[in-house]
Amino acid sequence: MKKILLLFAICLSYTANSQQNFDKKLILKQMIVANDYFMQKWPETGKTIITNKERPSNIWTRGVYYEGLMALHEIFPKDTYYDYAYSWAEFHKWGFNSGNTTRNADNYCAAQTYIDLYNLEPDSKKLKNTKANINMLLNTPQLEDWSWIDAIQMGMPVFAKMGVLEKDNRYFEKMYEMYMYSRNKHGDNGLFNAKEGLWWRDADFDPPYKEPNGKNCYWSRGNGWVIAALAKVLTIIPENAPHREQYVKDLKAMAAALVPIQRADGFWNVSLHDPTNFGEKETSGTALFIYGITYGINSGILKKETYLPVVQKAWNAVTTESLHTSGFLGFLQSTGKEPKDGQPLSYDKIPDFEDYGLGCFLLAGSEIYKMK
Repeated sequence: MKKILLLFAICLSYTANSQQNFDKKLILKQMIVANDYFMQKWPETGKTIITNKERPSNIWTRGVYYEGLMALHEIFPKDTYYDYAYSWAEFHKWGFNSGNTTRNADNYCAAQTYIDLYNLEPDSKKLKNTKANINMLLNTPQLEDWSWIDAIQMGMPVFAKMGVLEKDNRYFEKMYEMYMYSRNKHGDNGLFNAKEGLWWRDADFDPPYKEPNGKNCYWSRGNGWVIAALAKVLTIIPENAPHREQYVKDLKAMAAALVPIQRADGFWNVSLHDPTNFGEKETSGTALFIYGITYGINSGILKKETYLPVVQKAWNAVTTESLHTSGFLGFLQSTGKEPKDGQPLSYDKIPDFEDYGLGCFLLAGSEIYKMK
């Protein structure tokens, strides 16, 4: 009861001060309580995930969680966080769902955490499978692997991390070519609509597909994956890395497109341009937008006076309307590919997977924590 009352007081305090500077102690507490909830619920890192079927725990949903955990560890390095991630990687022998010949970015998303763990404590076994898999992608000609925009976040940072680790621009070049293929060639004319600054989830949603209100269908979490990928890649690659300006340009375009469509309550709709078509507030997309925009502020890419109020409003919304005192996150859309999937959403509804939403939340909070 004391813990519940404390957390309730924290939320009230943040609401009262939401238009002032962020309280870093509060943000850290919010991340810790959310992460503790998950680690206590999943003490066995190798335990399979059972929803409509049984899946191994190194699939993309869990990979995204560990991205968030490593971001939390970066600002608050507890041994329990490292040990939890290390245990997960060890259980899976530092490998991937479908093995070292997979071209599916969902499968090799786990490499983001494997590389982070290697950088903290180098050991060749940690990168044996990552190097085999990513070098296969590097040395084969295919560019069309990222045919859905979620894959950009799952795969792109792996190439960025490998390029830095190996001091080899070939990884940066391959990453760029695959990104630009998704941007400009998948579907009829690419998945990015430069005129509106947003992305179609895949070729199923580019024109002539329309929402019921006649506008283009832009899925919140899908666009969240892209802006998060751009932010993460820009944190990884050197300032003089090739094609950096392209990623900066696209992040700025997306951020500008997101500002006018933010909800009055601070969230973004599941369906970004049609609030009548499953247009409810949603946590994972909102958290990813917070992460991407906050990185833009921290790096000087985005003007603080324009974008800080957007981030403040969004973080306040997520932490007061989504985060339970237990650490559970509500209004989280289940897995899918479009606004209608996993509906309806609510404060208490448990999604089919709880892990990736927490990962998004931890990425967002960790980036806000870094703000000067």
